[in-house]
Amino acid sequence: MHLDDYDKRLLKAIQSDSDRTVQELADLIGLSATPTARRLKRLAEAGIVRKHVALLDPEALGLQATLFIAVRTSHHDAEWLARFADGVRRMPEVVEFYRLSGDIDYLIKLCLPDVRAYDEVYKKLIAIAPLSDVSASFAMEAIKNTTELPV
Repeated sequence: MHLDDYDKRLLKAIQSDSDRTVQELADLIGLSATPTARRLKRLAEAGIVRKHVALLDPEALGLQATLFIAVRTSHHDAEWLARFADGVRRMPEVVEFYRLSGDIDYLIKLCLPDVRAYDEVYKKLIAIAPLSDVSASFAMEAIKNTTELPV
């Protein structure tokens, strides 16, 4: 799907604040409300806009610690992957989960009340499927943390 400058401005605008009205978005990108609404609908139907969500403040919810878990495994068959992926997806503490190339097989991002809470998550994680190595690092500072994609 080709994105023109209006589409790109619209995508930038809704990424920074999707609570804006269609009229506010239209004013921001330099179109009237009707073509702006049509563009929003087209972008959603094309799957470019997947959904609208609220971003919560982790610290306000008592989630003071962000941890990154590097996982290595010697198992790479489809059955193991399905079991591991399903188990990790079910863990509410997991906010991001990636399968990687290179030395690390999987990277998991957690939001927890504190670093001590990691022990319970670790126990759940190793109960899901056999793992070769699990290594955790906690973030000392979030230097950049955004959901906005470059458009």
